[in-house]
Parts: sequence; structure tokens; C-alpha cells
Amino acid sequence: MTGVTIKKRPIGAEAVIARFGRPQLRSETGGSLDVATGASEPGFDPLDLLFSSLAACLVKSARISASRLGLIAQFREARAHVTGEKSPEEPFRIERLSIDLTIDGDLDQTQKMQISQMAEEICTVSNTLKSPPELVVTIR
Repeated sequence: MTGVTIKKRPIGAEAVIARFGRPQLRSETGGSLDVATGASEPGFDPLDLLFSSLAACLVKSARISASRLGLIAQFREARAHVTGEKSPEEPFRIERLSIDLTIDGDLDQTQKMQISQMAEEICTVSNTLKSPPELVVTIR
């Protein structure tokens, strides 16, 4: 029996903000992104990044699911659109996430549901949001 080897990706991010300017993000793997701060400014703000993380995780997991279910040949693409409802008062938080998951390909509705359900089980971000982690803050 052949074992599956999973290569672990370094995870984590750092955010820095100076007296003036936008927050800048840097991932453990060297990716970078400036964060939008104005309400009408194009780009990603922190909530967009939260929604994007869930959307990206779900579509990646949908493709993995299609493969595991033996449906990858029929799978064309997965698209996730994530939005949320922000609480009207403090402490501000997202009270509801709405996910519109579209799975395209030569698949029937039952197969799409199987892919969707498995993707949600695989997705680290959705699993984290369902069972929030402990937050440990160190002040330096």
C-alpha cells in the first residue's frame, strides 16, 4: 500500500502599518499585498480578505473533491462568491456568511452536491469558521 505524502506549506502572515499609508501584508511564503482602507478604494480590505479566504479554500477543495470522487474528468470549474452581514453594533463581527457555490461541468445535481459537501468538509477555512480557534495575543 502506497502512502500519500502531503507537503506542508508554511502558514502565517504579518501586517505592518506606519503612521501614514496602508497596512501591508506579507505571507510566510513571501507574498505581499497592500490593504485598502477607504470605503470606495479599490482593493482588498480585511473583510474582503476573510471572504476571499473562504471562497478560495472552497473552490480548491471542490476540485480536490471532484478528483477524490472520480469526477475530475467531468469537472470544468468551481466558483464561490462569499458575502456577509456585519453586526450593526459593537463588538463588530460578521454575523452571517452567505456562500454561492457554482460547480460547472458534465455533472448532475447529485454529483454537484457530493462535491460541495466534501469540499466543505475539506476546507480548512470553513472548518475554522465553524469552530473558532482560541486567540492568543502576545504584546511586545
